[in-house]
Amino acid sequence: MRVAGLISGTSADGIDVAVVDITDSIEVVASKTIPYDQEVREAILSVSNAATHTATIARLNFLLGEVFAEALRKTGVPLETIQLIGCHGQTIFHEGEPTEFLGRKIASTMQIGEAAVIAERTGIETIADFRTADIAAGGKGAPLVPFLDYQLFRHAELARVALNIGGIANVTVIPANARPEEVIAFDTGPGNMVMDALAPPFDRDGERARAGRVNEALLRQLLADPYYHRDPPKSCGREQYGAEFVRETGIDVATAMELTVRSIALAIERHPATREVIVSGGGAHNSYLMERLRALLQPRVTTSAEFGIDVDAKEAILFAVLAYETYQQRAGNLPSATGARKAVILGKISRLR
Repeated sequence: MRVAGLISGTSADGIDVAVVDITDSIEVVASKTIPYDQEVREAILSVSNAATHTATIARLNFLLGEVFAEALRKTGVPLETIQLIGCHGQTIFHEGEPTEFLGRKIASTMQIGEAAVIAERTGIETIADFRTADIAAGGKGAPLVPFLDYQLFRHAELARVALNIGGIANVTVIPANARPEEVIAFDTGPGNMVMDALAPPFDRDGERARAGRVNEALLRQLLADPYYHRDPPKSCGREQYGAEFVRETGIDVATAMELTVRSIALAIERHPATREVIVSGGGAHNSYLMERLRALLQPRVTTSAEFGIDVDAKEAILFAVLAYETYQQRAGNLPSATGARKAVILGKISRLR
């Protein structure tokens, strides 16, 4: 079955698209990143964990449906060859930890990019809103990528960590010859988000971070945050590392880089059997970040490209695979990773007939 996966990550810099053929294996047909227009990106950031108007969110939800459909067309793969779309959409709020609200403890998440619009514009059945079912089942709604990491990177003899560095960094810990219930996954903390805010749109190759000087006193203070030392499952997002974090801490880009690297290292060091770290996401392009990871970590550090998976496409591939699982009426979360009470079928379907 040919399935397309669409996602825009926490950095909100554009849409990652992957078209895959799924049989007994996963074959990538095409992958591409389509940058957002600047005004669209600014609109997304203006409603992400921010005071806004319901009209703005509603309009942006439908606008992004149009933009996601256009992004799929730009891959060059004929739409008539694609049977299904899985769309993560654009996260504008994620709070996996239950919070007191109107007398109840509520966890919540919101991704926008209206699936009904995508289905109508492309003529393809579309599945979206994947995180909510996991949260309803008591999970954090994240991370979902371990479902794919387990399929791609499990090894009979080597313990591996799949590390994705997007706006937020997350790891999937896959013991040698692991069963699904033995997989551990969680967000380690900031990925590119804080650095991008300080050196927009991003610090190419980490040049500004390399030229700067780390504020060690501030770094120690930040790394004392209980989040980094808490056992998983756990997740974080723009709510913790957005504009308010940058403003209140007074952090600089060199210290932000080191916070990302050290918090990742703290997470991986808790799993000393690890022999390989496989990096994907935008952070894999940052040569200084990769250099610092290799300096701090004992395991071999490589990228998903070594395994035939474009570093920018893995999460788009994930949502193609999750859509396929939903289409087959099979669960797509790993409770050991998200903390859900049970494995559940993810997503909501927009059908055309």
